[in-house]
Amino acid sequence: MSLIRLPRNIVKQLPAYCKLSTATLKDEEYTNTPNYPPILDLTPEKVLERKKEASYEEIKAVKTIEEKQIKLNMPKYYGFKCYMFDEGKIPYGQLSLVQYITRTHLILKDQLPEYYSQINVDNLMNDIKSDIEEILVIEHNHYRRKHEILNEELDVNIRDRLLTRSICRLINRSLLNSMSSTFPHLQNAQVDLDPRIESFWFAGGMNPPENIKRCRRGMEWQKHNENEPTNRAIQYIGTPILHVRSYLPLLPIVPFAEATNEEFKIPIFKYDPRVVGTFTTHRHVTNIPGFWPGDLYEHGLLSYHSREHLINRDFNDPMDNIHALHRQGILSCFGWLNAQANYLGFTTFNDITYPLVTQCVITNGQTWSFYVYQLNTILNHSKHVNENPKRNICWATSEMKLYEEIKDDKVIGFNDDVLKMIIKYYANIPEERLGVNMRPYLDDQEKVTANYEDDDKRKWLEKEYKFLMSNRPRLKEFYELYHWEKIYKVDHQTRPHEARRRPFELKQKPSDRKLNERQPAYIPRALRPNLPRHKGRYAKEYFP
Repeated sequence: MSLIRLPRNIVKQLPAYCKLSTATLKDEEYTNTPNYPPILDLTPEKVLERKKEASYEEIKAVKTIEEKQIKLNMPKYYGFKCYMFDEGKIPYGQLSLVQYITRTHLILKDQLPEYYSQINVDNLMNDIKSDIEEILVIEHNHYRRKHEILNEELDVNIRDRLLTRSICRLINRSLLNSMSSTFPHLQNAQVDLDPRIESFWFAGGMNPPENIKRCRRGMEWQKHNENEPTNRAIQYIGTPILHVRSYLPLLPIVPFAEATNEEFKIPIFKYDPRVVGTFTTHRHVTNIPGFWPGDLYEHGLLSYHSREHLINRDFNDPMDNIHALHRQGILSCFGWLNAQANYLGFTTFNDITYPLVTQCVITNGQTWSFYVYQLNTILNHSKHVNENPKRNICWATSEMKLYEEIKDDKVIGFNDDVLKMIIKYYANIPEERLGVNMRPYLDDQEKVTANYEDDDKRKWLEKEYKFLMSNRPRLKEFYELYHWEKIYKVDHQTRPHEARRRPFELKQKPSDRKLNERQPAYIPRALRPNLPRHKGRYAKEYFP
């Protein structure tokens, strides 16, 4: 007969308690060499840094593209405070800022990089030249657009973009038709008209805004860090006329090891981006390179951009237009490549392991500017601003005219060198990167959510991902502190007897609400007949 009588519920749980036991076997208690735990710096700054590094590793370990983008959005239910950069809205004096937040070294030349000298296109010039001349004559003299037929008055910028778009589309179509037989990579190339380009990353190294300084001054352990640089969330919105995508990536212009060359200088910009006309808004993180995850043709070959924003630009600075074009070229290339890198499994916290290259032209049909961009790093936040030795490189040409004028249905002063540069962009053959894992941070079997066999999980992730990428507003708007509350409750505590219900009274911070801090969707009773009434009320969620 047992001397100790245990309750039945405790007896049933004894096997589980045995699994949690910390007892070790005698042979495992001692080791030949002492195993000490790592010595960690317990200062608040280092503890916070290790916490962030752990979150970056969590993002790296996520399986699919869509789940990584959801994971990036997890910290903010209402979205991040983003500094917006729009391709067609270029404030004065932003070139240094753009080079700094993209870690870009700008190389100015009157011709394409030396890499293109090995591409010979002389035998294609005669046939293509006549087609291009015909396109220019027809578009300028023999084609009436809708607004011309209806006698509608359009803004000069809109008219210029319409003409540019028509010329670029026809030139692209003509070159693809003429060159596909000679260059097989153009036969299956994908062309996207007016694609949606959105790109997000964090940039650090800039002085903190006044509200951050005030917050740090209020905490004893943060006072000495009052002027420490802070990260900015950068969101780029691109509006190219068209772009061409290929199955394989372009080869690097310079070796990847050259990215650490200290001769590639980057201007330093320590000020708040708002001092040069950048505005902010709250929105979700979006990385969209013009197509959805799962498309096999995920490498950019060439993009066309309009320069209509220069028409009404007048800051009495002879270099302003040139700087505006360079700003547009750098952001267009970096934004597109950064979004492509996110679709390959990299993020702003997990750097790329190989270079990516793209080509870009900015034109109005007559004047052309050429850009070639090699993306070597997307890590430009926190301590990496100073510790990351890699730089991105952008080669830019000066403005060149394709022709002087069109008179009596003839193209006067046609520039063969400009046409040759355009043809070389198409003749640049993408090649497979031998021995390089192109998606090191994606799962081998389940790279996109469409690969999941679980129907519920696949549908839920697809719906959540598309909602975040749409940036639709929430049903309940973001919390607002009213003026009367600021006066009577915050600045002057004149209502001490009122019930404390508002977040600022309960020491809550709505902006820190996480994406998964919400009530799941309710399942009606009729759709769960085989479950008890109190079970299965809410649908399962699959946050990464």
